[in-house]
Amino acid sequence: MKSLLLLVLISICWADHQPDNYTLDHDRVIHIQAENGPRLLVEAEQARVVSYRGGNVTLPCKFYRDPTAFGSGTHKIRIKWTKLTSDYLKEVDVFVSMGYHRKAYGDYQGRVFLKGGSDNDASLVIADLTLDDYGKYKCEVIEGLEDDTAIVTLDLQGVVFPYFPRLGRYNLNFHEAQQACLDQDAVIASFDQLYDAWRSGLDWCNAGWLNDGSVQYPITKPREPCGGQNTVPGVRNYGFWDKEKSRYDVFCFTSNFNGRFYYLIHPTKLTYDEAVQACLNDGAQIAKVGQIFAAWKLLGYDRCDAGWLADGSVRYPISRPRRRCSPTEAAVRFAGFPDKKHKLYGVYCFRAYN
Repeated sequence: MKSLLLLVLISICWADHQPDNYTLDHDRVIHIQAENGPRLLVEAEQARVVSYRGGNVTLPCKFYRDPTAFGSGTHKIRIKWTKLTSDYLKEVDVFVSMGYHRKAYGDYQGRVFLKGGSDNDASLVIADLTLDDYGKYKCEVIEGLEDDTAIVTLDLQGVVFPYFPRLGRYNLNFHEAQQACLDQDAVIASFDQLYDAWRSGLDWCNAGWLNDGSVQYPITKPREPCGGQNTVPGVRNYGFWDKEKSRYDVFCFTSNFNGRFYYLIHPTKLTYDEAVQACLNDGAQIAKVGQIFAAWKLLGYDRCDAGWLADGSVRYPISRPRRRCSPTEAAVRFAGFPDKKHKLYGVYCFRAYN
């Protein structure tokens, strides 16, 4: 009986004076080695890197190991890069490395490899960047039962532009909006890209699709038809709509191009078909909407001559506002979708470099 009483007293005293590195959960005692820190730590020296279409970029990632936990060998380390999507439950495989085994996936094949600057370097190099490479990437390092991750955002220099087809405003469902941007040498823009464009002054009073399926529009000068005169500037959000049935405009994004954009000097004005042929005769193609916006925004292209573009629209880029040529703002001016057979204009061409 004395032994039993002594055992109970010892148990009570132990429970009252247990050290901080123990936790009691449903009568289970778990030892937490918090003072030693994580056995595997993954870090990105930069959370955001900026490049441009056609360029090369390094997504930084390094890992630090506890040698007492793993030993000196690195042959068991697995490095995996994935791209995050707007659906946070889904990730796109980009690259996996384990020992001598390496594999790239999808459109990344032949364009990605590990930098390998040091034994603990998991940085990923992406060559010949495309518009679709924009986004957030996850670097994951796994060794045994330990793993850790870091997130790096890849941003691209470029320009966001609103777009609607010849049919008029609010005629695109989400899938048609995606294709419309692709047809104009662009991709459907993300919210972050639209937000950055709004901060740079983009003001557009028509709602358009974004790549996450939301419908939004940027307002820098609040006014009655655009959310109300007494509202604050910002990116207005219509929310998420039916991708098949709902119809809006679209915000597209494009970046640097590898080629020459130019206004074709021609002795006469042209119909649309004549404009297409004139560019072909000059060893080029009729330019796309994304290309005129990229030339205007990224190269400062300025020309006060309205010209045909591939989608049948007529536009002209003004970087230096002046009388009779967009006197109040630098912009790509839009003259509409004229009759292709009877209206006469100049033409903008694009010649790609091999």
